[in-house]
Amino acid sequence: MTEWVCGCCGRWRVSVELIHGRYVYRLAHTYPRRFGGGRNVLGEVGSVDELAELLRRRTPVDLADLREAA
Repeated sequence: MTEWVCGCCGRWRVSVELIHGRYVYRLAHTYPRRFGGGRNVLGEVGSVDELAELLRRRTPVDLADLREAA
């Protein structure tokens, strides 16, 4: 599984998963441990264009802010 994380705070994550022969981009917001940790999935889309639109609607970041997670 490939994952990208925002460069500003690291709380916005996009993972790429192969499900039933199709790639799915999953956008999630993670919470710091001091607030109980965990993650909230905000949406799943099937293309990069749809991912850019989902990021624009649901987050303060865009595709240019994402970096590959180490």
